[in-house]
Amino acid sequence: MEVLERFAKAGVVPVVVLEHAEDAVPTANAMAAGGIDVMEITLRTPAAADSIRAVSENCPQMLVGAGTVVNLEQCRLAVSMGAKFIVSPGFDREVVAWCIAHHIAVTPGCVTPTEIMAAMAMGLKVVKFFPANVYGGLKAMESLSAPFGGIRFIPTGGVNARNLREYMEAPFVHAVGGSWVCPKAEIADGNFAHITRLCAEARRTALG
Repeated sequence: MEVLERFAKAGVVPVVVLEHAEDAVPTANAMAAGGIDVMEITLRTPAAADSIRAVSENCPQMLVGAGTVVNLEQCRLAVSMGAKFIVSPGFDREVVAWCIAHHIAVTPGCVTPTEIMAAMAMGLKVVKFFPANVYGGLKAMESLSAPFGGIRFIPTGGVNARNLREYMEAPFVHAVGGSWVCPKAEIADGNFAHITRLCAEARRTALG
């Protein structure tokens, strides 16, 4: 099953911030136990690259990728560590081109018609919409889907347990991204059972 299909099947793509690489595998296992088998480890901490490698090498059931990728150097590093997909907060042509050339799934952040058209010109059909709550949320994506009917969105930022179902019912939403299913505090406290519960609840809500 290809990466974007796995996103849709999971419904939620957890945005995971790891301060310590040793927490990566327990977090991945906790999410998988809750029925979510994809995770976006953000490159916001020094532990991110080693965390991606740990999950890639030890959790075959988990599709792991890198988020907050803002340049080609980060992209190459993440893939070398085992990332199977790349997520960027904005559109970077160099990153997208490299991913396409190396058969790596990539979802750049696109919130304007110009950015969406740039992504379409490179053959992309699914883009990140970030931060969704700042750029108009569902209303904005609905308006954008009119001229760009072939594009589906992964809204991230402001999506949570309370509005998840509303987002998932929209035909132009491919999946959602969010960190509420794997809070940093719960990871730090080793409360992995709670992460499993949050993921299970999110999956039930997302997929009905």
